[in-house]
Amino acid sequence: MRRPLSLLLLSFSTVVTAFTHPLSRQRSLVRQREKALGRRSASVHTHNTNVGSRSSTRFANPEAASFHVDGTQIPEVDFNAGDSWSGLLPISSDPNETRKLFFWYYPPTANGNENDLIFWTNGGPGCSSLEGFLQENGPISWQFGQARPTPNPYSWTNLGHMLWVEQPVGTGFSQGEPNIHNETELAMQFVGFMQQFLNIFAELKGKKFYLTGESYAGFYVPYIADYIYSNPSLLQLEVQGLWLGSPVLAPDVVSIQVPAVNFVHKNQNVFPFNQSFLATINKIAKGCNYTSYLKNFLTYPPPLAPFPLPGISVESDPGCDVYSLIVEAVLLLNPAFDIFRILDTPPVLWDVLGFPGTFPQIQVAPVYFNRPDVKAAIHAPANVQWTECNLNESVFVAPGDTSSPSSWEVLPRLIARGARTVLVTGLADFVLISEGTRIAIQK
Repeated sequence: MRRPLSLLLLSFSTVVTAFTHPLSRQRSLVRQREKALGRRSASVHTHNTNVGSRSSTRFANPEAASFHVDGTQIPEVDFNAGDSWSGLLPISSDPNETRKLFFWYYPPTANGNENDLIFWTNGGPGCSSLEGFLQENGPISWQFGQARPTPNPYSWTNLGHMLWVEQPVGTGFSQGEPNIHNETELAMQFVGFMQQFLNIFAELKGKKFYLTGESYAGFYVPYIADYIYSNPSLLQLEVQGLWLGSPVLAPDVVSIQVPAVNFVHKNQNVFPFNQSFLATINKIAKGCNYTSYLKNFLTYPPPLAPFPLPGISVESDPGCDVYSLIVEAVLLLNPAFDIFRILDTPPVLWDVLGFPGTFPQIQVAPVYFNRPDVKAAIHAPANVQWTECNLNESVFVAPGDTSSPSSWEVLPRLIARGARTVLVTGLADFVLISEGTRIAIQK
């Protein structure tokens, strides 16, 4: 039975209880771990018995053929992954445009809905959506500790057409000099890219459009959707809804610092601290107003918005960075501790992409998407050194993204317009803690 994605997108009031964070936090955590441990610094879709038979779709534009990926020729993939299309497209129709985004498009399986087009982006900012493709919701699955890739029976291609995009400029294989200051400018560039994409893959025009992602996509996705709603003539797509996994919806101090100590107490089997250290972090939480903040604002019905910050800073006031203190301490007890999956224990499993985790750990080089044969197979630029997350450079012009969290105005506006919205938050995630997300959506 073909299932429209609309059946899977619930109302905003439904909060399901599944990750990633701003890269400023990631850079800090890498440094903390090094300090704590003293080391590391146009075709017809073919029948595919391995990943599910696919729908029959043709692209009339001859340019589409230059993006075609043969599913039997993807390196290390020893099954037919089906036909797909990938490559670089500019963010505008300007013939001199130098900024381009990398994409990988897959048609739906026979069970997918032909009328649905689903866009996926990872977060960061600056983390590649190819991570989502290979380790989350794509038709090829290559998980941590897995020697070879396998078909993914839970691929979102079972829902509809899937489009993974490395955005904004400066992410993954995408090319050009980043020049954006905020989410509105990011949305403009993404829509410009989509216009070029639909010019080539015109058969996808008129589809029901779902925008999905994780982590910093809590900024990306709502702002992009809001821009499309505000400029309905720019894209021949019908926005239907949003899906956000462990999204960034509030300042770090609310998402991370406020709930950190309570998270430790709820998971003491993972954080086996002695009583002296527990007393220290309890004292910090109380003195920095984190304890009272949870008590006052994580209640139902919620107090009247807007909520104040617990202190002055949107990150943490001096002496109040209890989160970093916890991470440093737990790494001394469990060097394999993963902020994304707190139940991990030694040994650290091999990751074909080398990241993300509490720290980068590339055990085999080059990582998969830096192999020349892989780049050639998916039409990626040979001269780009791919990294899963851009740790060294910002995808925004300094001082960084100047937009407010989407939960303040943009997300409520989308919900009022009728955009079905699902939020998913992971209970084993110490990056964007679920209680911080719950406080953010109280508003």
